[in-house]
Amino acid sequence: MSRANTLDRRDVARALLAERGELLVVAGLGAPAWDATAAGDHPLTFPLWGAMGSAAMVGLGLALAQPERPVLVLTGDGELLMGLGSLATIGVQRPRNLAVAVLDNEHYGETGMQETATAHGVDLAAVARGCGFAESEMIRDQAGVAALAGRLRAQQGPLFAQVKVAADAKPLVLPPRDGGLLKTRFRAALLGPGAALA
Repeated sequence: MSRANTLDRRDVARALLAERGELLVVAGLGAPAWDATAAGDHPLTFPLWGAMGSAAMVGLGLALAQPERPVLVLTGDGELLMGLGSLATIGVQRPRNLAVAVLDNEHYGETGMQETATAHGVDLAAVARGCGFAESEMIRDQAGVAALAGRLRAQQGPLFAQVKVAADAKPLVLPPRDGGLLKTRFRAALLGPGAALA
């Protein structure tokens, strides 16, 4: 139902995370976490190993707790569809420092490549716009990705981008699997070494 998706998800992740500086990243479970790790494992990236549907809400909590820091949620269409109500909550809270980028391959990549609702015309960018996001767009080319990367630290959000990517399989590049380790290193990188012990 949609036009062919040709963007490479790893190229998109690399573009968004290049020269990231102090950008805080929540990577949704599955392929978005692998994509973020392939772009370079980083202590200020918190990959979700589970909790499908919660990436945007984790990002919202982080954005509200750290209003001076830019926050990017990098997730997939299937993961976001499972927590679609999160967009309404973000729209009400309106954190200026939050961006949500959905790598939309129109498939549930972790469960057998079944088509998601976006393969049948569901427009997540329109949903986010209706929920009150300051900016919401559908991106189909690398120029759009580059423009989004340039706005991530502008504190003019919440921003939403539905980035159409090809539904091809990529080699796994896994972040650490230890949840305690991920939490501790993220806290230490964000708040300092003493905070990791709290």
